[in-house]
Amino acid sequence: MSLDIPVLRNELSQHYDLTPNPELAESMSDIYQSMSRVVSPVDWVLYAPYVKAINELKAKRNAVILGHNYMTPEIYHGISDFVGDSLQLAIKATEVEADVIVQCGVHFMAETSKILSPSKTVLIPDMEAGCSLAESITAEGVEEMRRRYPGAPVVTYVNTTAEVKAASDICCTSSNAAQIVGAMESDTVIMTPDQYLAQNVARDVPHKKVVWWEGSCIVHEQYSAKDLRDFREWNPGTRLIAHPECPPDVVAEADFSGSTSGILKYVTDEKPEKALLITECSMASNIADELPEVEFVGPCNMCPFMKKITLEKVLWSLHSMEGQVEVEPVMAAKARHAVQAMIDLSRKLGI
Repeated sequence: MSLDIPVLRNELSQHYDLTPNPELAESMSDIYQSMSRVVSPVDWVLYAPYVKAINELKAKRNAVILGHNYMTPEIYHGISDFVGDSLQLAIKATEVEADVIVQCGVHFMAETSKILSPSKTVLIPDMEAGCSLAESITAEGVEEMRRRYPGAPVVTYVNTTAEVKAASDICCTSSNAAQIVGAMESDTVIMTPDQYLAQNVARDVPHKKVVWWEGSCIVHEQYSAKDLRDFREWNPGTRLIAHPECPPDVVAEADFSGSTSGILKYVTDEKPEKALLITECSMASNIADELPEVEFVGPCNMCPFMKKITLEKVLWSLHSMEGQVEVEPVMAAKARHAVQAMIDLSRKLGI
């Protein structure tokens, strides 16, 4: 169900002072410093009252906010207690003692947190924050792949719904996918739902026959190898860094390819003079102030689903406690098994 924004705003205005306030913004300059390179002072005056209200309310609710790497800077730096990729945040959800988890990300991420922390209240600020990749496959699609490749294990990307995880043998992330697939006993391995991640993994594990479901991410599939060649010609010396959800020819054209956490580590370690992150726009914004010696340049693509999460909606979710994410217990148990199988195997492999 869509949020009624006028009603939401009217209700919030009766409980919180959300008027732009330069004095308040100045008093919160310590928070602002972490995003000052990408958030203007004028915008910070608008954001500061929301950041103050959210941070005070989450303390009252005994809540933590998990911010994905693709959140906008005012969410990532202003209100998030923990930041990271989808699996890092879900694992963190199991470690905190909070009663309430607010998932600043998309719906499958909130589901994963609920799967791994069934006793906690998990909120998502906008139920319509979906994912093109997660929605590209259903449990029936997994069963179709099993019929086509009898006996082959199903390795499912964590960027999927609970029902798809529950229908799978083991999950993977973009950072451990090649190792997980390589460790499967079968010669043939089914990967779902990201066809490009699967094709990039197939290159890295040539001793396996990797077959895939033809899903993709609307952000990463838009890039082309020609885009990268053109950009390199226009701006020589720039380090091109791609996410493995990009098509294989894009990954091949890049200087480095890795998961969101891998990209962060690479840029932090290498500190190139100029970098183009071939992934969702907010990645570069969120690390810009931490790496002033790196100039982040070039075009990027925004995820319309991630951008559904705003400060206003986060405040509303904590105020109203609406947007609670539930996963049917039997399905959750099966999905938890697939996620835990990945965690256990990753530890065994030392990754």
